[in-house]
Amino acid sequence: MRFNPEVTVAAIVERDGRFLVVEERIEGRLVINQPAGHLEDAETLVEAVVRETREETAWRLTPEALVGTYLWRNPDNGRSFLRFAFCGSVDAHDPDQALDAGIVRAPWFSHEQLLAQRTRMRSPLVLRCLDDYLLGRRQPLDSVACLGLDGALAVGRVVNL
Repeated sequence: MRFNPEVTVAAIVERDGRFLVVEERIEGRLVINQPAGHLEDAETLVEAVVRETREETAWRLTPEALVGTYLWRNPDNGRSFLRFAFCGSVDAHDPDQALDAGIVRAPWFSHEQLLAQRTRMRSPLVLRCLDDYLLGRRQPLDSVACLGLDGALAVGRVVNL
């Protein structure tokens, strides 16, 4: 069987000690997640996290760093996800914008409020990404650079063999 994880992105946004999350209906259950979604064709990871944040929260995200990369297999259905979690800041909120299908609202919760609702997390990745963010884990955005063939050929070797 071929292993083919689904590539997803997630945004961690903190403001005044609170984190931007989404409440969404998944299979009839109201769950909490970071603004997140799937990478689309011909889209960079950074473009994807900006788009998903706007679609799910009506906020414009400015990504600042990569928090981490996570591989998780859902034990209920066997689907695997490769998640790239970014942190950043938001501005330009559009309160009149309709949110993505399934998204009920985009509230701001404190870390303590999120921990108190641990059983409502969409996956264990929600709190794991948040924990890594709170530990100060950051990588530069260029660590997930997207290069076309021309750009890749112009980059010097990282390791000499």
